[in-house]
Amino acid sequence: MSSRKRIVIVAKKEIIEFIRDWRTIVALVLIPLLLFPLLFIAFPIVMQNEAAELNEKTVDILVQSNDIENHLILELENQTATLTIESMPLNLTSLSDTSNSTEQLRNLDYDAILRIELRNETWYYSILHLSTSEQSNEARSRILDVLIQWEEDLTSERIESAGLDVESTLNPLRWDGSINDADAATKGEQAGMLLSLFIPFVLAIWTASAAVQPAIDMTVGERERGTLESLLSLPLSRTELLLGKWLAVVSITGVGVALQITGLLFGIAYLASDFIDVPSLSVTAVLLLALAVGFYGTMIVALYLALAMRSKSVKEAGSVLTPITLAMIMPILLTQFINLDDVEMFWFGVPFVNVLLGLRELLLNRVILEHVVVWVFVSSLICILTVRYAAKQFHREDIITTKS
Repeated sequence: MSSRKRIVIVAKKEIIEFIRDWRTIVALVLIPLLLFPLLFIAFPIVMQNEAAELNEKTVDILVQSNDIENHLILELENQTATLTIESMPLNLTSLSDTSNSTEQLRNLDYDAILRIELRNETWYYSILHLSTSEQSNEARSRILDVLIQWEEDLTSERIESAGLDVESTLNPLRWDGSINDADAATKGEQAGMLLSLFIPFVLAIWTASAAVQPAIDMTVGERERGTLESLLSLPLSRTELLLGKWLAVVSITGVGVALQITGLLFGIAYLASDFIDVPSLSVTAVLLLALAVGFYGTMIVALYLALAMRSKSVKEAGSVLTPITLAMIMPILLTQFINLDDVEMFWFGVPFVNVLLGLRELLLNRVILEHVVVWVFVSSLICILTVRYAAKQFHREDIITTKS
């Protein structure tokens, strides 16, 4: 039997043992596949229903003014509001003084208080509200809508009374034509730009998190169950054992990541199908994308297998790998803020960051030879080092045969 067949047999054995529990199937398949569709579809529906329910509510507004106009009162009442009008309080330091109105808002006697007065043909106003109350924020928003429209009407009236044209006076500078028509980027390039902000992030986060459990289960978990030493008695080398387990973890993680990306793309397409197209990618870019994903998965899985094997128990392995998974968020977030139009070459020499930057560039269909050579070389070197480190742990008798 060839070495390749022995590695595949080990991988099959590990995969079958890992997915034999139906709960693992749910975590591996259903959650990644449904997570983003639920986020992109269910949340907007819930938010729309909540917003519609809030819009239908009648808000209580207290108007304090000595100069209020009937037109403004009518407009406020048209906003599904119950108005109470009274004179402006005395001894106010400013219209925003809340000293004698705080209790009225906190006791929910009123959702918002509008104070407005006329000074030398200029209206001054203040809206008192409770920012921790959704209904109070809604009342403030409705008042602002009325005041903004009223301001526009007053401005137009004063411009017309001066014999000027309202449109040319208020808008002396205008865009000619459609803004979208002036964009030189194609729909495919725009889609690539959007996906370059999501795909590397999701890929990195899910790869780092999805590889934790199988890496622990196939190393220290198997040692705790007492099955690792039996596996070592088979006619295969320690390196073949490592590669078999590596292949199993990569396969399991790859399925989860693929399903996660599928759910993300479905969610994006559902929300933005009118203006998002298929990214325009060359064959070279697609092949390099697959290579970058392979590099990232190889580094993560080999590192996790080595650290899990060094752990004395499943609990210790979880305590070690969880902080590392959280630490992986740093290069992921850093990558999102690097400007690809003027990116320094040294970034493509930083492990993990370089692969994610490469993914972003490739999704924009930018195949820059210098960048590709650097991140491929550095990533290859890191892959070799992580795999060798993992192989070293699998060859240590004191670790691989010691039970917790």
